Amino acid sequence: MIKTIGVIGAGTMGNGIAHVSALSRFNTILHDINPEFTEKGLNTIKANLERQVKKEKILSSEMDATLQLIQTTTDFGDLKNCDLVVEAATENEDIKLEIFNKLDTICTPETILASNTSSISITKIAAATNRKHKVIGMHFMNPVPVMKLVEVVRGKETNEETTTSIVELAKEMKKIPVECNDSPGFVSNRILMPMINEAIFCLHEGVGTAEAIDTIMKLGMAHPMGPLTLADLVGLDVCLNIINVLYTDFEDEKYMPCPLLVDMVERGELGRKTGKGFYNY
Repeated sequence: MIKTIGVIGAGTMGNGIAHVSALSRFNTILHDINPEFTEKGLNTIKANLERQVKKEKILSSEMDATLQLIQTTTDFGDLKNCDLVVEAATENEDIKLEIFNKLDTICTPETILASNTSSISITKIAAATNRKHKVIGMHFMNPVPVMKLVEVVRGKETNEETTTSIVELAKEMKKIPVECNDSPGFVSNRILMPMINEAIFCLHEGVGTAEAIDTIMKLGMAHPMGPLTLADLVGLDVCLNIINVLYTDFEDEKYMPCPLLVDMVERGELGRKTGKGFYNY
């Protein structure tokens, strides 16, 4: 039974996962490499909980109880007795492999290790451990407190017990778990990122303005936001990382990242988080 959940990475996804974990009454340990990062993550959680109180989604007493269940740390050793650790570090394969190798040596043999990766192979991540059957993808959507989907990704050696535990946990978090098998980008980003990349090509080639492209997709396809607005929300660096995984792993030209996307990332125009992307914020 899962009672204590560790979350690695206090950024946008990590603090969101810690938020829903503690709100669902799990003891939650939020880890990052720097105390400034964990403090910033905790402040974000507080702000988002206050927003939920104002919208009457939760009670003020629930907010207080949630915050009491969150512990922050910069010490990997504090995660050793977690029943589950969810990694939400930067989308970099080498970093993730190092984290999972370290967790495997620190955590008890019963601990399930999950990754919130958007595209990197769960099977490859599991190979960095001696518990391949207990490694799984738990891909939350951004913003985590709002979005219902959790893409549950089985590696080649993930067993049924691990999968069932994560599916049931997601339901306890009031999420909707949907299972799929390991493949570059899984289902969500294998479909989404080529669409975003193609929208960027349309802009790059002058087919339409950013506003026109987004409006056509919103009104014509009933998307809640256009692909360029969504790219700015996700982060253009994250989009590029995912597209590069698809391009490298499939070895198919159709996944080649648009030069405009590459240029914008190199200029540091990453979307909402930097104040400038396809739009100004």
